[in-house]
Amino acid sequence: MDNKSKNAPQTLVTRDINAFVEPTGNIYDSILIMAKRANQIAADMKQEFDDKVKEFSTYTTDDGEDVEEINNEQAELSKYFEKQPKPLLMAIKEFEDGELTWHLPLDKMDDDLMDNIMDD
Repeated sequence: MDNKSKNAPQTLVTRDINAFVEPTGNIYDSILIMAKRANQIAADMKQEFDDKVKEFSTYTTDDGEDVEEINNEQAELSKYFEKQPKPLLMAIKEFEDGELTWHLPLDKMDDDLMDNIMDD
């Protein structure tokens, strides 16, 4: 894992909702952005875990059955990933720090543009 994960809190903390509204102007858009980023982080973490687990040995028994050998290294790897901050907490931290970029869908931009034109 990268160093960014070490800066994310391990537990949920109370946050000011207005801070989430400021970047997008809409709390629902902000939550959607953080949720999508959390899904990306979770997928990356799962892929990284799976890649590291594949490095450990697998062997075939006399019956032709594949058996994974669980050893101390695999146990340590599992403990390491369990101790990592949750993907949502990492996504919230990135959002708060302004590290995320996003693009509004074209139809959403058209609606916002029309609202601004109508207000003028």
